[in-house]
Amino acid sequence: MKRGNSGQHAYKLLAVACVAALGCTSAFAQDSNTTDSSKPTKKLEAVTVTGSLIPQTQVETSTPTTTITAAQLKEKGFTSVADALQQASFATGSAQGAQDTNSFTPGAQTLSMFGLNVGYVKYLINGRPMGDFPALYNGSDTFNNLASIPTEMVDHIDILPGGQSSLYGSDAIAGVVNIVLKKKLDAPVVDVRYGWSKEGGGADRRISFADSFNIGKFNILAGAQFESTQPTWAMDRSLTATFNKHGTSPETASRDYLVSSNKYYMLDPNRCALVSNQFRGTEGLQSRAGKGEYCGSFYSPGYATIGNDSKTAQAYTHATFDVNENIQLYGDFLYSYQQQKFTNGPATTWWGTSASYNGYYDPNLDDVVDLQRGFTPEEVGGYKSIMNKTTENTYMLVLGAKGGIGASNWDYDISFTHSNDQLIERNFYRWSDPIEAYFSDHILGPSLGTYVDDDGAPHDIFNPNYGAFYSPIPNSDFRSFTGYADTRSKSWDNMLRAVVTNASLMEMPGGDAGVAFLVEGGNQGWDYSPDPRLMAGDAWGTSAIQGAGHRSRYAATTELRLPLLNQLTMNASLRYDAFNVANSTVSKPTYSVGFEYRPFDALLLRAKYGSAFKVPTLADEFQGQSTGYNFAPDYYNCALRGYAAGNVQNCPAPYDSYQFMIVTNGNPKLQPITATTWTYGLVWAPVSRMSVTADYFHWSINNEVQPQDPDMILRQEALCRLGDLNIQSPTCAATLNQVTRDANGNITQIATPKVNIASEKLDALVVGFNYAFKAGDFGNIALNASYSDVLKHTVQANPSDPVIDVLRSPFYNIWYSAGFKTKANASLTWSKDAWSATLYGNRYGSTPNYQAYNTDSYTAPGAGKLVPWMIYNASVSYSPIPSLTLSFMVDNLFNKMPPKDNSYPGTANQPYNSDNYNVYGRSYFVEATYKFGK
Repeated sequence: MKRGNSGQHAYKLLAVACVAALGCTSAFAQDSNTTDSSKPTKKLEAVTVTGSLIPQTQVETSTPTTTITAAQLKEKGFTSVADALQQASFATGSAQGAQDTNSFTPGAQTLSMFGLNVGYVKYLINGRPMGDFPALYNGSDTFNNLASIPTEMVDHIDILPGGQSSLYGSDAIAGVVNIVLKKKLDAPVVDVRYGWSKEGGGADRRISFADSFNIGKFNILAGAQFESTQPTWAMDRSLTATFNKHGTSPETASRDYLVSSNKYYMLDPNRCALVSNQFRGTEGLQSRAGKGEYCGSFYSPGYATIGNDSKTAQAYTHATFDVNENIQLYGDFLYSYQQQKFTNGPATTWWGTSASYNGYYDPNLDDVVDLQRGFTPEEVGGYKSIMNKTTENTYMLVLGAKGGIGASNWDYDISFTHSNDQLIERNFYRWSDPIEAYFSDHILGPSLGTYVDDDGAPHDIFNPNYGAFYSPIPNSDFRSFTGYADTRSKSWDNMLRAVVTNASLMEMPGGDAGVAFLVEGGNQGWDYSPDPRLMAGDAWGTSAIQGAGHRSRYAATTELRLPLLNQLTMNASLRYDAFNVANSTVSKPTYSVGFEYRPFDALLLRAKYGSAFKVPTLADEFQGQSTGYNFAPDYYNCALRGYAAGNVQNCPAPYDSYQFMIVTNGNPKLQPITATTWTYGLVWAPVSRMSVTADYFHWSINNEVQPQDPDMILRQEALCRLGDLNIQSPTCAATLNQVTRDANGNITQIATPKVNIASEKLDALVVGFNYAFKAGDFGNIALNASYSDVLKHTVQANPSDPVIDVLRSPFYNIWYSAGFKTKANASLTWSKDAWSATLYGNRYGSTPNYQAYNTDSYTAPGAGKLVPWMIYNASVSYSPIPSLTLSFMVDNLFNKMPPKDNSYPGTANQPYNSDNYNVYGRSYFVEATYKFGK
């Protein structure tokens, strides 16, 4: 059948405008236009784009797509793929990174799309799912590490906001990001870059090289990238070098040598003189208002890293072999090695009596007191010598065959994908028995008996050697009770996939109908195995969680593209996913229906409605037992004392707010998180090489996973025990089994398994503008802008809880990592002959200040919103000869620090939200790119 062209004139101007304008490039995916296909000419009239399995010629479809080209990565000053995606306007949510050294994954990089969970984005590499990072975000969520992508190998990045599960399966709730790597080069190329920071730290060196060549029917591209980045220490930035100097309370030094009860005791006859050489001579006598004196330093926050010491090596190959006109064999291999080093510094490197003794009795003071002892840089041998280190080895292998089926319009693509990610977290620990023995021998001395306080609690009696307490310890002694332990984790995924497509199935009034069928199957696994000593509790002040599991899966997808009229096209897809786990099957069908309407040449109206889902992660299903402590009213004991649930606030202590242990573990019976999504919008091209896009997105998400609320468990337990519910019912039997009480009827433990219980709704608006034009002898000008606005974001943690308006609650805005309500960026690019220059700006909207978060109010004294944050990047490039391009880039051109937030107290060591802002400041990069034989 001859490919139809009816209706093509209706969007000719629109397509020309989008392709020509900078930043509105076609969203190529699995097969970009750089592919060296040997198919007949008729097969090249359409290409596969992200957001559809069916090859097509339209630039804009019913699925809104943003594309970041390889040229834009350089022009706009993006230092990596992660940096480019994090700066995009749709990345409005808060996300942890290298500044969060006390988090679970400071060596990884990710983003939050529109303030939704970081695991709600489906990441693809060349159209294949990216492997999961083995460690868990926030200790509970599976996600992808964007730091493993070689920037110089990227051809372009496609971003599709909105639910996409009917084509891409699980995880594609917030959207899909497809990172398309290069398939062909016109010449061998070497790229060298060096960067440094105005404020110090973070010096960066990167080199890459790549080449592609043909040997008969064999075509190959191979490239590698190496990068080394020095750490950035908190002492390198004035805002983080010391405790907060401009807070709501006076700047307060660290409590490195502290004896405390309801007040502080200064028991050093030398009044800190023996330790005054610590922290580079900044340790000294300090005091805290209303408490008392101690020894400390204002400069201890500076000994933590806020940017990792990083070394990466990445390699990529793409190869094809044209067997004949209808068979092309292909393969992709991507490998990444990363080593990250970081430290949280003195903040988490200390010893105290509170953990083991819960206070001891000093007969000379006639008081129950605690010791707290921080370890100084001089004692540890420099914090650089005890940094934590993560080593990640990840690879992705794709082998396949594709081509046409005879002389028909049918195409096929059969492939096998294997991804593997292995991680070693080598962290520094204090060993429980050695550290307790050391301070028992050198400070506390033998126990002199037991003292029972007024509340009936027992305490050991000690007569400590306070002179030794207020003295430095040798580095050899510190090393005797500290050391390293490894946590090893891995994730893997196998997928066999077959796709059959026909872009010209039959003629319809608006052109040729297209169809695609996909079937895939495979398995995946996850294993997180801490050092046995961590599981046994041998690490002082630290716990660990293990887990492991695997499952098989299969899916089938059908997609239709129907040009109903010259101006109207319908797109529809239906998918079925099934996962076999723990001898049961979890399945979910998803669908999508979209329409494209072109009433005249310059305008496209589009709408899409469908469903999306996220299958429970392997961690949600198989994570081992974790423990913690919580408080909640003991409704049963309060009721026995005459205080019903509605009057529990008047219940006598301790039952009004009782402390107990909570135990959480994975749940293989979890069901998928589900979502209903829709979008509508337009693309308008009023003149040639100009386009304006505006799209409205909606999400309604249900069955979100979180641990069961202990308050709700205790409410239901009381109803069962008091006879309001049938105590013999399965519900009561399950609830009573979750609550453990001692012989006196007091709560000791509550099991809080992960359950499908939460929901949220979100609406967002995304607007884009692109315009490129020739300015005569002045050269070429390109304008590009994008704006995102989260219009609504509500969360309901439990069906019986009130719905929380995240946009209007400063506490929950930060609790749920909602981030910025608005975010916008724009760029201006000029080019002429051998010169090119770009100015890029990014505006981050307002967020709650610390006091607003603390009081959950914007009207409380000192509460409010922070001013928007504006960051500018600039770049200029020059090609003195065709084969050589020299570039100079400046990131954060005006050295802007986070907005001032003077509502933080003087005890804060990071007076800004590090998940929203950074203090890296201005950075400079010089780069040279040389193409051989040009």
